[in-house]
Amino acid sequence: MADLSGLKRGRARTRLAAAATAAALLITGLGASAASAADQPVPGPSAAAQNEAGTPASGTFGTQAAAADAPVNALYGVNSAGDMYGYAPNGSGGLDSRELVGYGWDIIKHATQVDHNADGSADGVWEINNAGGFYYAAWGEDPISVGTGWGIYNKVFSPGNLAGAAADDLVARDGSGTLWLYLGYGDGRVTARKKIGTGWQIYNRIAGQGDLTGDGRADIVARDGSGTLWLYKGTGSQTAPFAARTKIGTGWNMFNALVSVGDIDLDGTTDLIARDTTGALYLYKGTGSATSPFKPRVKIGTSGWNTYRLLF
Repeated sequence: MADLSGLKRGRARTRLAAAATAAALLITGLGASAASAADQPVPGPSAAAQNEAGTPASGTFGTQAAAADAPVNALYGVNSAGDMYGYAPNGSGGLDSRELVGYGWDIIKHATQVDHNADGSADGVWEINNAGGFYYAAWGEDPISVGTGWGIYNKVFSPGNLAGAAADDLVARDGSGTLWLYLGYGDGRVTARKKIGTGWQIYNRIAGQGDLTGDGRADIVARDGSGTLWLYKGTGSQTAPFAARTKIGTGWNMFNALVSVGDIDLDGTTDLIARDTTGALYLYKGTGSATSPFKPRVKIGTSGWNTYRLLF
């Protein structure tokens, strides 16, 4: 488990302890059968009507949010056998030794951590199985059904709180490249979807968990087919949650996975993890700057990370 000695930031210490605890919780029983997929996802109790607006390169700014420390979570990996391992931040800029924390994950297609109470640590996992069933699993508890028909999506993730409420929200991309936003209720359920963009099929990797630019809003990064990395700053608006994209890097096609779980080096800023084709793992430490959001990469895993088909 993570060694908490020597940490200077009290809130980081608390969150690191939570991340280490979450990594040790056994998550089982994830093979619950889903209902047949519908043409459109049914997210359970719904409140918001669908709204159509936006393209990948456009948006409007929302209100200014107060800056806060980035979330601190363990990194999870699922192998082809369906075994899940957790890696808590080790307190010195890397990851602790892995812990076996779950099994039966071979049926899961998408998974993303979610924080419901804005305490900076995930409370559980949103997951979509191969049949299109949408579930929420609190740490150490059996999953509950949230909806069906989610097989239409090829990318599902939570970048954090996008719309200003306390709970994290969910973003999904369908096969046509349309991007949808589901607002989180804070108990695992989500609202009806809102259309927030089109043309997102140009991206083969999308990642984000927390604030990259220092304005207190959740941001994301997206990589296109040429290997160019783009930053989408959060706006705080639920109808147009991302500002126009800005180019922040090239040559990123050397990586076959990009993922963020928040702050790995415990400096209060969200980081990005990248896996290359040899199975090595790299950390891009966040800077808090919109023009240059990442420091030069640091290798935090030498090999073997290609064993995981899911990282979240």
